[in-house]
Amino acid sequence: MGYYDDHSPKKREKKRRWAVPTLVGLVLGAVLVLLALPALVQTEMLPYDITIPEDESGLTEGDQGLTGNTTRKVDVDVTTQITEVVDKVKPSVVGVVNMQSQTNFWEQPSDPQQAGIGSGVIYKQEEGSAYVVTNHHVIEGASEIEVVLSDETRVSAQLVGSDVFTDLAVLKMSADSVEHTIELGNSDNLKAGEPAIAIGNPLSLNFSGSVTKGIISGTQRAIPQDLNGDGMEDWQAEVIQTDAAINPGNSGGALINIEGQLVGINSMKIAQSAVEGIGFAIPINTATPIIEELEQYGQVNRAFLGVEAYGLNEVPSSEWQETLNLPEEVEGGLYLRRVSQMSPAAKAGLEPMDVITELDGNAVTDIIELRKYLYREKDPGEEMEITYYRDGEENTVTVTLASQQ
Repeated sequence: MGYYDDHSPKKREKKRRWAVPTLVGLVLGAVLVLLALPALVQTEMLPYDITIPEDESGLTEGDQGLTGNTTRKVDVDVTTQITEVVDKVKPSVVGVVNMQSQTNFWEQPSDPQQAGIGSGVIYKQEEGSAYVVTNHHVIEGASEIEVVLSDETRVSAQLVGSDVFTDLAVLKMSADSVEHTIELGNSDNLKAGEPAIAIGNPLSLNFSGSVTKGIISGTQRAIPQDLNGDGMEDWQAEVIQTDAAINPGNSGGALINIEGQLVGINSMKIAQSAVEGIGFAIPINTATPIIEELEQYGQVNRAFLGVEAYGLNEVPSSEWQETLNLPEEVEGGLYLRRVSQMSPAAKAGLEPMDVITELDGNAVTDIIELRKYLYREKDPGEEMEITYYRDGEENTVTVTLASQQ
């Protein structure tokens, strides 16, 4: 009868073969646990607190926050540069309320009622007064104007001056409740693609201080404007294009850069039709000289010629020779429909049906080119040489420009 010998050489050799891998596995497992323990504690994957003595943790000096009681309170700072900028700028962006009186059946004016709401920007404080820039169309026709501050305080404001061509207006009010003015930036330095933030009061004062964010989509955009509603282009506004949402009520509000500087005055009117993702603002470098002139004079003093004119492209080509007697070499010009009495044009001898082709030797083809040349290159009192055709004959006359009233 045989017996089981547990101490036989074969059994001892088999036990040694299993013992070595088991021991190695235990050692490696312990090492891995020690290495992973700080990370597990930090991510709170363990269901209980573990205290690791500092002298035994093996943590570096930079990880000392994990020693001792490893339950930590983590403060997450969600403040970004944009929120900081908005917090700084918001108090300088205000609501502008257009109040207008209505006449009753007996032609007696009623108390002024709210006729429209826009936005504005406080850009200066001086001698107890605060100055607000907004759009001309926001305050057009107002008998009274109210400014609504960011804390909903209402302050009566007076119109210093406005300009229809640049769609800008300046208001003046008491600075008693004003604590912040905006910092002016440099719109000439704007680059397509950089961040842009619009702040204003879209739709109504219920949404005052609304913030939209986008980018600068383009600079120096030329947008035709019909200022008198006759369906004809009267001016070209040179504006900043942005995809930051600009809605009715945003007009007159601030377009700022990532530094919180004012780079544009938003204008809804410039966008003739609402197109998603396209908004426009008047560059602050264009607005600043207009603002300064409005402060000083209440209006923009521009050179004045005194004609009602249309481009030849608006006149049937058959009339160029049959009615206006223009020679064939004339390819474009400015047809005079009316010449104002006692105007510089009338004093120089210009008449209706004359066709102006050059101003100081520069070709002119439409009313926008005429106005740009007068408003940007000339001052009241300066002379301008005009080349024109009358009854097929070319003539030249020198006009002394007046000031536009």
